[in-house]
Formats: sequence, C-alpha cells, structure tokens
Amino acid sequence: MEKSYVYLRNAIRLADENITNKGGGPFGAVVVKDGKIIARAVNTVTTGNDPTAHAEVNAIREACRNLQTFDLSGCEMYASCEPCPMCLSAIYWARIDKVYYAGSRADAQAAGFDDSFIYQELEKSPDERKIPAIQALNVEGEKPLLRWTATENKVHY
Repeated sequence: MEKSYVYLRNAIRLADENITNKGGGPFGAVVVKDGKIIARAVNTVTTGNDPTAHAEVNAIREACRNLQTFDLSGCEMYASCEPCPMCLSAIYWARIDKVYYAGSRADAQAAGFDDSFIYQELEKSPDERKIPAIQALNVEGEKPLLRWTATENKVHY
C-alpha cells in the first residue's frame, strides 16, 4: 500500500493545484499501469463547460488515448476523492482493476458536492425519477441492437 500512497498523493496534489489554478473543481485523478503513471487529470467541469469532465473521466480518456485502447484492464485509479456514480460507472466500463481514493463521499458532500440524490434516484424505477425516463418506439429501437447481435467481426466491449 505504501507505493499506492505516492500515486494517491499525486492525485491529491493535482486536486489542490486545480483550486489554485481555478481549473474547475477540487478533484484530481491518476491512472497507473505496471507501476507507471499513464494519465493525470483534474476536474474541468466549469472551465470546459462539460458536466462530465470530472477528474476520473478525464484521466480515463487520457489513459485510453495514451494506451490506444478502450480497455484499461491492468490499470489502477488513484482519486483525490471517492468517485461519484458517473465516475464509478466509467471506471467499470473502462475495466480498471482497482480504485484507491482519499476523501470520502461524505467529505465531498460537506464541501458542497452531494451525489446522494443520484444514488437514491438509481434505486427508483425510470418513470419515478426526478427526470422521468419514458420508453417509446421499443420495436424500432431494438433493430440496431438486433443488427449488432448478428454482425460478425465486431469489436466487443
């Protein structure tokens, strides 16, 4: 775990520098593979006008570009704070092996970054959420999925 502290401190330093630089939020993330830093990133939500530009997502994007793959198996994520639901989903989609984080979800909430409502929303049925999701045109929407299923030589992800 001691070696992990170096990477985690790197993520914390990035988060702190991002505050000084007014970069978009107090979050930093580092992706490591085989003991080497593959990507470093900070939150750029406000500077890039992109609500998905959290440090972890930005780090995943950079790591994928640097490794020229969408599969980050064999990599570890080091985040200055516990990943939010969106970042956690991205971590799973990227197939990152392990996540280390410093600040907790409660720490983020105390600083004004409260994701608890998203966790609560995910437990509700789609039509009962604050932003209702209504399914329509199911038969038409299923056609691309059926075509994908039947396609040979596709890249699975």
